[in-house]
Amino acid sequence: MAVPELNRALVLEAPQTAPDGAGGFALTWGALGTLWAEVVAGAGRDPAGEEVVLSSLALRITVRAAPPGAAARPVPGQRFREGARHFAILAVAERDRDGRFLLCSCREEAPI
Repeated sequence: MAVPELNRALVLEAPQTAPDGAGGFALTWGALGTLWAEVVAGAGRDPAGEEVVLSSLALRITVRAAPPGAAARPVPGQRFREGARHFAILAVAERDRDGRFLLCSCREEAPI
């Protein structure tokens, strides 16, 4: 297996809730740190609903491994950010037998 080319700096973010001033909560995102990554695009799709139209692109994002529970280890429910682009993390698994890299199955969605 070839060594991944970690050539893109992505910010790992975790969801946080903050009071919205009306008795409820608003979802915000807090940065956990920057990880160097290899991003490989998969197949895209263009699902349309009655109220929202989104363009969705599957991505495989590879980062260096971190121990379970470490802040630098991505988990489902978090996201990567690169500028204005956001990549939702759907699943995380070891990419290689030695556990040196993690493969994150992600989805980028953007309104069209």
